[in-house]
Order: sequence, then C-alpha cells, then structure tokens
Amino acid sequence: MRILPLTLALTSLLALTAAAAPPRVGSLAASELGRSALSTGRRTQALPTFADAYRNTAARMLAAGCPYATWAAQNRHFLFFDPTGDGRAAEVLGDLSTATRITVLVPGVDTVLADFDRGLGGVPRRAPGVQARALHDLLAKRDPHTAVIAWLGYDPPEGVGLAAATEGRARTGATALTAFVRDVQAQRPAATVTLIGHSYGAIVVGLAARRLESVSDVITLGAPGVGVDRAGELGGAQVWSALAPTDWIRRIPQVRVFGLGLGRRPSSPGFGAKTLPTGGVAGHDFYLTPGSETLRAVADIVLSGGPRHDMPGRVS
Repeated sequence: MRILPLTLALTSLLALTAAAAPPRVGSLAASELGRSALSTGRRTQALPTFADAYRNTAARMLAAGCPYATWAAQNRHFLFFDPTGDGRAAEVLGDLSTATRITVLVPGVDTVLADFDRGLGGVPRRAPGVQARALHDLLAKRDPHTAVIAWLGYDPPEGVGLAAATEGRARTGATALTAFVRDVQAQRPAATVTLIGHSYGAIVVGLAARRLESVSDVITLGAPGVGVDRAGELGGAQVWSALAPTDWIRRIPQVRVFGLGLGRRPSSPGFGAKTLPTGGVAGHDFYLTPGSETLRAVADIVLSGGPRHDMPGRVS
C-alpha cells in the first residue's frame, strides 16, 4: 500500500488540492438492516442478529454474481455487503455468537472490495480476508471461542493523493467503526474486543478507540499515525505497535500542519505504545503472514484478555 510522502505533500499542496477528489461517503441501500449505521455511522438501524445478517447478506451476494456469489456458496459469513463503488464488506471468521474474544481488523490505503480476497495487485498477503483468516487460524488452535472480523466499512484513500496524507477518510471510517463495534458489543457484551489497524487503517482504529472505552487493546501494524500523539489519548486501551526495519512507512515525516500530515507514529519514542516483535516481517505487507513473529504476538495479545492482561497469555 502507498501513502503520499508528506514532504511532497507540503511542497505541492495547492496542486494536490485542486486535483484531489472529495472523500466519498458511502450510501447503502435502506432496505438492508444496519448497513447505513455500519458503513457511514448514520445510526438509522442497529445491526440485526448475526444469523439474520449472514442470511440477508448471503442472498445479496448470490444476486450480485461472481465472485461474491461464490463467497456465499462457500458458506462464508458476512455482516454487511455492498458492491457499489469501491465496495464495503465485513467478513466474520469464527462463531461470533459464542466468541469471548473478538478482533476487528481494519485495512488501509487502496483496499477495495474487489481485492478483499485476492489482495492489491493480486498479492494475497495484502488482502484483508486473507490476513483475518491467518490470524483466526492461529487463534482457533488455542481457543475455539474467538472470532476475527475483516472490516472494510469505510472508503480508504486511493493510492498517491491528498486523501492519503490527511485524516479525513479515517475520521469518517472511525465513525462507522465505532457504530459497528457498539452494535457487535450489544449482542456480545461480555466479549473482549481488540482493534487492529494496518497502515492507514491504524488511524481509523485509533480515532474509533477514543470513543470505545470498552476496547481492551489497539494494535497498529505499519502505522503512519494513529490519530493522536500519545497512547493515553486512546480511551484507556493498551496500545501495541509493530514497525519492521524494512517498512517504508519509516520514511514518512511525522508532521501534521493545518490538517496535512498524519502526525506521530505509535512506534515513535515517547508515544507510549508497547513494541511488538517483527522477525520474519519482510516489509509493509508482511505483518500477518503465517510464520511471522508479529502474527504470533498479535495472537498472544488477543488471547491474554482484559485491558491489563491479567489472564493467562504471553506476548511472544
């Protein structure tokens, strides 16, 4: 994934402003229960029961044709689905109705529904569906009462552009994510919730966490920022950060001037995040690949339970 280097943004602001398209605010069919609340933050209707959401979404996916009909035929579970524009979807891995530990994974720049499974440029490790599946496969071996949600409920910036160097799309996404998490928690109030943001998605989860005091952990992977300058501003959640030595995100200046720039990285000294290991992470898109130290550490955090990690669990 790519984010506009902020040095270029600062020197080319006027040109970029003229060329940049305004962020698209998703508009979903009113006939779908909960889709407006889940993708745009407009609280018109709450999320239906998980079983109803799966059934209703599967019917729409079958009607939409391939590849979405194939996903439904494979009995995959989606809480919402909208193929219009760049698309929206939230896939559930695991049994959400019995899960005691729920993880929501938010992707970053250039993620569209068409790449939900295949990944940007046809690289599977970049796909949110693939990343969520890798995490859930690891979690389920240790605790069957876990669920991972791959959440594409916002409109990420497209490649190089002003939107990728500002927090506007992330703020809209955070509103939708906050509504979504609250709806899920209404049905699973005793479950521990962990938010994971990759790249620009880390800003989405950071901004949402400020309004979700019940979230136990915020995990950032290859994050250019997280919407705040100190971990203590994230609603009381424990903040974790993985930034590999080979991740090009390190080259992005940590600035925010008149709304331009993504601010301080959670991996920076003094931010207050706990550092995650990055052995086996070959670059920006490798954090949740099978075999990486980061994937194992993320699984440890999800399974440790509670904001102070006072239940059995180990960070590798």
